[in-house]
Amino acid sequence: MNLFNIIEEIENVDPEVYGRLSPRRDVIKNITSFGSKVAVAALPFAVGTMFKKAYAADAAASTVIGVLNYALTLEYLESTFYNAGKDKGIALIPASAATNYFNQVTTDENNHVTFLTSVIKSLGGTPVSKPEIDLTAGNGSGDGPFKDVLTNYSTFLAVAQAFEDTGVRAYKGQAGFLLKNQVVLTAALSIHAVEARHASAIRQIRAQTPWITSTTSLGNDTGIALLNGNYDGEQNVTQGGVNVTSLKSATSSTTSVAVATAAFDEALSSEQVLALLSGSFLVKH
Repeated sequence: MNLFNIIEEIENVDPEVYGRLSPRRDVIKNITSFGSKVAVAALPFAVGTMFKKAYAADAAASTVIGVLNYALTLEYLESTFYNAGKDKGIALIPASAATNYFNQVTTDENNHVTFLTSVIKSLGGTPVSKPEIDLTAGNGSGDGPFKDVLTNYSTFLAVAQAFEDTGVRAYKGQAGFLLKNQVVLTAALSIHAVEARHASAIRQIRAQTPWITSTTSLGNDTGIALLNGNYDGEQNVTQGGVNVTSLKSATSSTTSVAVATAAFDEALSSEQVLALLSGSFLVKH
C-alpha cells in the first residue's frame, strides 16, 4: 500500500481534503511516521482514523459504512462456510485440495472479516453483527436443499462457486458508492479481485472452463437449481452500448452468446444479493 499515492488520488477526487484535515506538511509528516509506529496489519485503522475527521460529517460517510457492513455480511457467510468445510477435514475435502487451495481461501475470508470490521470501526461505524447462518438451507432442520453440503464434496464445490461468483458481482455493484473514498474503494476492489481468483480456482478444481455464463446454461455452472438465481442477469450480451455477439474474431464473423456472456460479469445490487442469500443461507441479517 503506497500511502503517498493514495493521498494524491484522494486529492484528485477531493481537492479540499487537506483543508479538511490539516496543512499538507502535517499530513505528510503524519503519514511518514506510520512506518515506524504502526504495524502493516493496523494500516487500515490508521488510514481510516486519519480521514475520519475529513469525511465523518459528510453524507457519503454513512453510505460508505453501509456498503462495508453489507460486504461484511457476505464475508461472514463465506468465512462460516469455509471454516465449516475445513473442520470436516479429509472427510469432506481431499488433502491436496486443502493444501493447494482451501486452507488459503479460508484464511482469506477470515482476513476479510477482520479487515472490514477494523475499517468500519476506524470510520466511526458499528460493524454489523454476524447473522444467523444455515448452511444446509433447511431453516435449522438439517434437511434443506444443501443438506449434504458438508458431507458431499461435489455439493460443497458447487455452493462455493456460487458464493464466489455472487461475491464478485456484489462487490462490483457497490464500487460506485465508494468513489468519494478512494482508500476504501481500493480496499474493496482488492477483495473483489481475491473473490475472482477464488472463483477461478474452483472452476479449475471442477474442471470447468466457463466463467459466469448466460441463463441458458446455468445448470452447467451450479448443478443445483436453487443457486441458478444467483446468475440472473448474466444473459446480457450488450456492454457499453455494443452488442458483443456482433463482434468479429479472426475465425468467425460473430461472437457466440456463451463467449459474450462469459466475458463480463454483471453487477448485483445489495437488495438482490441479500434477497438471494435470505432465500437460502441467511436466516436473519
